[in-house]
Amino acid sequence: MRRLPILGSIIKSAIELRSKIPLDSLRPKAYSAQKRTLKKLLRKASITAFGEHYQFSEILKKKDVVSAFQEKVPIFDYNSIFKKWWYRSINGEPFVCWPGKIKYFALSSGTSESSSKYIPVTNDMLKAIKKTSTRQIFSLAQYNFPKEFYEKGILMLGGSTHLQYNGTYYEGDLSGITGGNIPFWFQYFYKPGKRISKERDWTTKLEEIIKKAPDWDIGVICGVPAWIQILLEKIIERYNLNNIHDIWPNFSIYVHGGVSLTPYTKGFEKLLGHSITYIETYLASEGFIAYQSRPDTNAMELAIDNGLFMEFVPFTEENFDSDNNIKSNAEILSIKDVTEGREYALLVSSCAGAWRYLIGDVIKFTSIKHNEIIITGRTKHFLSLCGEHLSQDNMNRAIQMLEENLNIEVREFAVAGIKYNSMFAHKWYI
Repeated sequence: MRRLPILGSIIKSAIELRSKIPLDSLRPKAYSAQKRTLKKLLRKASITAFGEHYQFSEILKKKDVVSAFQEKVPIFDYNSIFKKWWYRSINGEPFVCWPGKIKYFALSSGTSESSSKYIPVTNDMLKAIKKTSTRQIFSLAQYNFPKEFYEKGILMLGGSTHLQYNGTYYEGDLSGITGGNIPFWFQYFYKPGKRISKERDWTTKLEEIIKKAPDWDIGVICGVPAWIQILLEKIIERYNLNNIHDIWPNFSIYVHGGVSLTPYTKGFEKLLGHSITYIETYLASEGFIAYQSRPDTNAMELAIDNGLFMEFVPFTEENFDSDNNIKSNAEILSIKDVTEGREYALLVSSCAGAWRYLIGDVIKFTSIKHNEIIITGRTKHFLSLCGEHLSQDNMNRAIQMLEENLNIEVREFAVAGIKYNSMFAHKWYI
C-alpha cells in the first residue's frame, strides 16, 4: 500500500508551497472580512422565515449593513432562539433560520430549562468546518515537521458517528457529526476508522482502540483531554509500557479543545517519552471559531471569513446582570472596536441559522494584529459573589500553581461560593 506515503508527500508539498506565501498576505483585514461574511449570510438567509421577519433584504440596502443588522435583529440566548425559531426546524420545517431543512442537531451542555441544547448543523456549516480544518493543516508549515510525519495516522477520539435519528433529524455530539463527514482523502489517515467510530458505548470504544493500538503508527491525537488521558493510561497499562511513545514513537501533536488543558497537563506529560506540540482549537457546536495557527503562542486565530459573523460584548457589570444574563442595553462591539487584554462575551451569526446568538463563552484578545484570542471562561462559569468575577482561567491557573508548589496532580476540581462569617468565601473541592 503506497497510498499513505504518496498522500503524505502531496500534503507536505502543498503545505510547503503555502508556507512560502507571507502570512500577512493570506490574513484578510478583519473588519472588511467580517462585513463581507455578514452580507453573504444575510443574502442567503433572506428567503427564510427569520430573514423575512427581520427584513434582511432591506438591511442589505443600507449603507452601513452592520449597524442596520444590529439595530434590527435582537440578541438571542439559547432559550429565546429555540423557543421562537429553532423548535420549528426540530419539527422538520424547512427555511426557518437557514435555507433548506436541518439534517443534524449537535447536542451541547444544557440550560436550566433543558438537559441538552440542540444546535443546528447545516451542510454549509460542515463545509465551513472542513475549510477551517484545512487552514489549520496548512498552518503546520510553521512547525517544520519532517515529510514522514505527514504519512502517520491521526487518532480522533470523539462522539459516535452512529447518530440518533428522531424522525426529522439526526442528533449527536458535533465530533460524531463531523466524523461521519470527513473528506475521502482523510480516511487513509483517520483512526480509529469507521467501524469503531460508530460505537456508542465509550467503554467498548476504548477497548477496541486499545486492541488496535499496536497496529497503528499515530502522529497526531485529537480529543478532549480527560478521555485522551484515560485512553493513553489504559494503553500503557495493557502493554506494560513506560510511556505512550514506546508504542507510538512518532506521536508528535496533540490537538485539543472543548475544555482547558491546564488541569490535565501535569498528568498528561507523565505519559510521554518526549515533548510534543500542543495545538488548541475552538471548534464549538456553533462553528469552528478559531484555531492555533502558529507556534510559540497559546492563542488562537479567529476564522473571520468563513461563515461566522462575530460580535463582542464587554464582560462587565454594565452589560451583564448578577446572574450573568446579558442586559437589553448592553454595549455591542464589532471586531474593529475591540482592545487587547479585555474580556468579551461572544455573539455569533452563522451559516447554520444562529443569529446574534450568545454562545456563552468569554474570550480575550491577545493580538489584534493576528486576530488572536484565548478563552477565559464562560458567562455562566464565573464566580462573582461580590464583584470579584473569578474566571475559569483564574481557577485553572490556581490549580496549576498548587500542583507545582505541592508536586501533586489534580485532575478534577469544583469551586463554590459560600457565606463565611459576615463575608463571602470560595470553597474548593479537589
